[in-house]
Amino acid sequence: MSNTAEIARAMATTMENAAIPMYGKKLRLPDRSAIIALLKELRRLFFPAYFGDPQLMALPAENYAALLLERIETGMTAQIALALPDGETAQAAQITESIMAELPRIQQMLLTDIEATFDGDPAAANKEEIIFAYPGLFAIFVYRIAHELYLRHVPMIPRIMSEYAHSRTGIDIHPGAQIGPWFFIDHGTGIVIGATTEIGDDCLLYQNVTLGGTGMTSGKRHPTLGNNVMVGSGAKVLGPFMVGDNARIAANSVVLHEVPPDSTVVGVPGRVVRRNGEKLDHIHTPDPVRLELDALYARIEKLEEKLKEDQDVSL
Repeated sequence: MSNTAEIARAMATTMENAAIPMYGKKLRLPDRSAIIALLKELRRLFFPAYFGDPQLMALPAENYAALLLERIETGMTAQIALALPDGETAQAAQITESIMAELPRIQQMLLTDIEATFDGDPAAANKEEIIFAYPGLFAIFVYRIAHELYLRHVPMIPRIMSEYAHSRTGIDIHPGAQIGPWFFIDHGTGIVIGATTEIGDDCLLYQNVTLGGTGMTSGKRHPTLGNNVMVGSGAKVLGPFMVGDNARIAANSVVLHEVPPDSTVVGVPGRVVRRNGEKLDHIHTPDPVRLELDALYARIEKLEEKLKEDQDVSL
């Protein structure tokens, strides 16, 4: 039989001496289930024909929207108040009000994301299917809400939202990323978009893409994608550099340096193979691995020559 008293003593010591709050006064934290419920209400507001209450939709559209907006504002204010530090909770209503004013713009941006998805995915039977079933659109929807909270320095709630979308879709978009309209995530599983990533208009990411950093701990750490950029399945774009407008990054490439506009990049490490629609002459393009090997061979030859000279002198 286990020694309950000894185990309890050990655990209590950890709780009492930990560097983070572990025991005593219960922390004032936002309610994860209430935040998820808020996201569901927002989806009912943005896309009532797909997720709304049929009885409420008997009302005129404006009355329907007003009713949901009131519920959303009340719930969001309560959760923001729980997330803010002591002494700042009075700001919750003002923060919520500023976010509510952005909802029409967010709804319009989501409509562009739907258009981009339908135009870019030949497998999409219709736009209704995209709204109701596509994980990429769901992840973008949650991101666009979480981003507004992040911009207003609301603690914890943006990450609760983004991790909820991550658990639902396998798509990890940090709420601090900046993403333009007409954004299309195809398939989506395994996508990671870092906190300081910037993505322009009309961009496309396939599954398992990483827009990540290279170990820097502060400042701009992630790439900036221009407009109309495509990043293929499994590609890794790592570091705080620019990927120019209309660039194409091939599947499984690893890109560590700036990409010019109108270019196609392939390989590990990524190399530009096409620019402005013209294929480049890679017969004369430096191969970094080959250059390292050539330098190594040159050093070996010099060492062999020196060794031979030393042997001749000793004779």
